[in-house]
Amino acid sequence: MTSTTRRALLAGLLASGLCACSPDQPQIRRLVIATGGHGGVYYALGSAFGSVLSRRWGTDVTVKETGASIENLNLVADGHADLGFSTIDAVALAVHGRAPFAGPMPVSCLAELYDDYLQAVVRADSSLRSVADLAAAVVSVGPHASGTELVALRLLDLLQVRPRRLERLGVSEAADALRSGAIECFFFSGGLPTPAIAALGAVVPLRLLPLGDQVPELVRRHGDVYFRRTIPAKVYGTTTKVVTLGAPNLLVTRETMSADLAYLLTRLLFESRPALEKAHPEARHLHERTAVYTGPVPLHPGAVRYYREAKYGVSSGVGLTSS
Repeated sequence: MTSTTRRALLAGLLASGLCACSPDQPQIRRLVIATGGHGGVYYALGSAFGSVLSRRWGTDVTVKETGASIENLNLVADGHADLGFSTIDAVALAVHGRAPFAGPMPVSCLAELYDDYLQAVVRADSSLRSVADLAAAVVSVGPHASGTELVALRLLDLLQVRPRRLERLGVSEAADALRSGAIECFFFSGGLPTPAIAALGAVVPLRLLPLGDQVPELVRRHGDVYFRRTIPAKVYGTTTKVVTLGAPNLLVTRETMSADLAYLLTRLLFESRPALEKAHPEARHLHERTAVYTGPVPLHPGAVRYYREAKYGVSSGVGLTSS
């Protein structure tokens, strides 16, 4: 059995829990959302959306804790999840079949959600002042198959920095390790504030390393998936603002999801904004006007239908590129 055939079979098996949709009350028995680790924004928003799905549609929702972006894309493509959160840089690799993916992944987008900020976290009293200083440090680059790992390794490779030792920890584990002294720095790409980092900053004074100067070269190498972003002072009790790099987050699904179901999920996503905002303030950035800007990643036809009806129409299934 080929990988494509296996993927289609698994998608069909999972989709067996997705019944025909009525206009307002789709009969969906089961749905799986691939998120990220505890202490991250993906998990907070995925849990909140799952609760809305369960309450509104009576659906049995599984919110799956994962390593995040790359793992989520594989889970969605292979039929083990119906929805997944991912950064746009990872989705761009998936749809074009570039490493670490073995071939093009059959995924498309429902919405751009909010921007991630790459955060390089050190203790405030650390001697580490720049990425170049990490050559002598023990550094976590995020969990395996995460968007954090992807962009952190790209950044280190760009600057030809080889840390003394690399760890691959989720954000909660990395925060504990920095607090105990087991590591000296950790990267995490997430919304602001990231809950696990905020909890750490409440007990340990923190500082963030500047990363924004590397954005132009990263864009030259990897495309328009990164932008300069500013982390305000006091987000984690820090004293100054820090310029870093950001990347949009997308909500993805399989290409084979029915247009009706994709439409209803997209509609419910926007109807869920009050609940999502209670779960995390980054949900305030969710709006139809910006949700269509998925860059090189195609919008699902069902999502396109929703945006057209909401008067934020697009001319095709290809996402728009922000200026």
